[in-house]
Amino acid sequence: MSKYYDNISKEIKDYFKILEPDFPEWLNEYIDTKELLSQQYISVTCGTIYSDLFESDFFFSSLDHSVAVALIVWHFTHDKKQTLSGLFHDIATPVFKHCVDFLNGDYMIQESTEDLTTEMIKNSEEIMTLLKRDKINIEEVDNYHLYPIADNDTPKLSADRLEYSLSNALFIHKLLDFESIKKIYDDIEIQSNEENEIELGFRTKKIARNFVKVTSRLSVIYREDRTRYSMQLLADILKRLSNENKISKKDLYELKESDVISIIENSKYNNIFNIWKNAKKVKISKEEPKDVYYVHHGAKVRYIDPLFNGKRISKCCKIANKFIENNLAYDMNNYVYLDFNFND
Repeated sequence: MSKYYDNISKEIKDYFKILEPDFPEWLNEYIDTKELLSQQYISVTCGTIYSDLFESDFFFSSLDHSVAVALIVWHFTHDKKQTLSGLFHDIATPVFKHCVDFLNGDYMIQESTEDLTTEMIKNSEEIMTLLKRDKINIEEVDNYHLYPIADNDTPKLSADRLEYSLSNALFIHKLLDFESIKKIYDDIEIQSNEENEIELGFRTKKIARNFVKVTSRLSVIYREDRTRYSMQLLADILKRLSNENKISKKDLYELKESDVISIIENSKYNNIFNIWKNAKKVKISKEEPKDVYYVHHGAKVRYIDPLFNGKRISKCCKIANKFIENNLAYDMNNYVYLDFNFND
């Protein structure tokens, strides 16, 4: 019996079946290790799920994402090492996910926690025992950037980018249903890109264009005013709690999100947290607002310009190119705030 797979919801199982109808049983032993199971308690929404500023209340975990990435890699490669690199790629994810990148001042690249991946795997007796048994070296699985199907540079399509696009569109933002997800996924194959590297690409122009439409909308959601504000606010609350010795960096990697929320709610930042939690809309201004906490900076631009039969869809479809251009033109110059200050 798997500690993880047997206990996930039917909806997530149905989604996994689209990604890989024949779930690789060998993966379960790796998934059911302590380090990976701790990722069950971290939402992929970077904490935004906890505020009424956002519509979704579906809890899709960092582990759900990692397993789904592994299934996509396995589906297209049937290579154990590449699949494990996909499974392990977020093993060092802390609570509130990329909010900790904001805490580290890394809101433009959002990779500040990835350096811990090797250390996390190396320090896991369970994982190292499994790797040794399967005659796999740690350096073959601790860096998914080695495998272009698992990961590649924006705006190319990789298993990681494909997965968070599909699950966010399906579960979190309700932009697609199961049938649409299957239609998109079944149209994808391994193609060769302009640099003669392998990359996931589409066979059908209309499907590729629809994928770009959805992912361009998601791209804006990932960095729109309410999102940047929320991630920076959570990061600043964590920073203050850390400075006051109420929480440690280590806690962010060992506690559940619900535990960290309890620490916030039992702190002097409870009122601020509740204002954010119950807010329906952020306020924006072109001028610097006075006597309130505000956020005024950009964020990482995540967008996808996938292959369509070996060529970028933006080069062969004016509509898809327009979706991408409109997405990239999103203005992040606003001052974003709610009516409170940390000193209130």
